[in-house]
Amino acid sequence: KQWYQRRVRGQQRYTRMADWEYINKCKEAADPVILFGNGDILSYEDYNQAQKFTDSVMIGRGALIKPWIFKEIKEQKHMDMSSSERIEMLKKFTRYGLEHWGTDTSGVEKTRRFMLEWMSFLYRYIPVGVLEVLPQKINERPPYYHGRDEMETLMCSGNCRDWVKLSELFLGKVPDDYNFIPKHAANSYSKVVSGSA
Repeated sequence: KQWYQRRVRGQQRYTRMADWEYINKCKEAADPVILFGNGDILSYEDYNQAQKFTDSVMIGRGALIKPWIFKEIKEQKHMDMSSSERIEMLKKFTRYGLEHWGTDTSGVEKTRRFMLEWMSFLYRYIPVGVLEVLPQKINERPPYYHGRDEMETLMCSGNCRDWVKLSELFLGKVPDDYNFIPKHAANSYSKVVSGSA
């Protein structure tokens, strides 16, 4: 059998929700070809709803924001990930990056670059214990909130200077002339970082 993945994002730039009705029409038109839909999955409820419209569901940004989303889907429950649990994920990411790219200056900076790009998504996670309404929606910008601890507050910052500070916990201080510009600039309120400020 053949399969296709269909995204209906177009020029929306994540401001509107995915059009699952349209994906369903594409699925019906493509029959018997298997169609994978993709868009705006950030909770097991989103996944369950999307399953009604397509043969199967792919998860993109949702997995970058909440890497544990697959466990939530499997267990059909929301998981409240603490800052210490998320820090452990970043430690593991650092270890894998240094194993892959090496511990020399080039390897450290590649690891940092990919970590910072990932943080441009990770900061959008709002812990379940802080949310006023479940589930969190992927297209809603997280409001400013004070975390349950200092690290959680730092991790929820949309300012990429704070992401650089977090990366320094694992990879050491950035050089004074360090610049970081997120590829997905729409995910960052501070567009450019010079130094660690």
